[in-house]
Amino acid sequence: MNSFKKLALAMVAAMTLGTMVATPASANTMSVVASTWNAAKTGGAGYDTPATAGTALTTAIVRPVPADNTVDNTDVVQIVATVVAGTSVTATSTNATIVSALHSTAAPVGATSGSSSLTVATGTGTTATFYVYTKTTAIGTIVITNGPVTLTYYVQGTAGLINNLTVSAPASGAAGTKQDISVTATDVFGNKVSAKSITATIFAATATVDTATVTTGATLSDFGVAKFTATLPATGTRSLIMFAPTTSTDANAADVVGLTARTLAPFAEISVRDLVSELSAEKAAKDAAIAAKAVADAAVLKAASDAVAAKAASDAALAAEKSASATALAAEKAASAAALAAEKAASAKALADAKTASDAVVLAKDATIAKLTADNAAALKSIKDAFNALAKKWNAKNPKAKVTYLK
Repeated sequence: MNSFKKLALAMVAAMTLGTMVATPASANTMSVVASTWNAAKTGGAGYDTPATAGTALTTAIVRPVPADNTVDNTDVVQIVATVVAGTSVTATSTNATIVSALHSTAAPVGATSGSSSLTVATGTGTTATFYVYTKTTAIGTIVITNGPVTLTYYVQGTAGLINNLTVSAPASGAAGTKQDISVTATDVFGNKVSAKSITATIFAATATVDTATVTTGATLSDFGVAKFTATLPATGTRSLIMFAPTTSTDANAADVVGLTARTLAPFAEISVRDLVSELSAEKAAKDAAIAAKAVADAAVLKAASDAVAAKAASDAALAAEKSASATALAAEKAASAAALAAEKAASAKALADAKTASDAVVLAKDATIAKLTADNAAALKSIKDAFNALAKKWNAKNPKAKVTYLK
């Protein structure tokens, strides 16, 4: 896949460079020269023009990264575009940076200077100059544009000296076993550094390594990585191994101001595990856990039994309470019924007694009325009889003034 991508990019670049269209004399025209610094140039140090370098992906112009944090003539590709006077030229980059001038004491230019795009207006002149540097070993592009005319160059950085070593090691391992340790070498910008020797130093005989000195790889699978194999001791608690560049000149001698600080002596610390002791401890812990579980299970069973007994007692107490309540309610109901019956009987007797007394009063009254009636009749009869007797005598003496008898 990577080869296909590179081929495709190369084809695009070739098409870009090989498809210049003829234009009228009044249109923009541009010629570009890309060159690099040559201190041994005949007639004095200066920029040399590579033959065909930079015009294809496979012939990228190679420059060192600015590991000293100053962008000077040895770090850059100088690009000079010659164009029609009064026009503008634009340079646009990927994986690279463009500056308009190089470092000087009066005007510092460092690894954070520049941008990915720069436009130069030629004014009355006919040339525009750009300086391109890169901080990565990945291939980058510089596209130079003047009106409709576009040219592309390819650049690539070479890693600087080792600035950082990072260690990847297992946190622990069984006593007496082999453990793989990887040490990655990078420059101040994080680019991996290949073909450099790294040496392992064992502290206090806490381990052994198969090879004390290993060179960082240069293939896709191990680029910039040194792989060590350490054998852990049969006894002890840890292994301590330090790694450092074998040759001091392969690494930065001091921190570079403004860039990442050095880490050139990292440690791998691996805890040594005694599997027999760990197994014994695990077994003891398991046995203790089983015993504790048995105690806990017994406690749970007892608690369950106690809960059943407590529920039975509660149910019995509730039943007794219900029975007592029912008995009391029945007694209360019976007493209430008896009281009601007694009250009804007393009421009935009182009513009967009242009726008897009333009847007796009525009979006595009737008897009194009958007697009074009889007495009145007898008295009236006696009066009538007396009147009639007197009337008879009167009528006998006074035949002409007779009175009527009372009937």
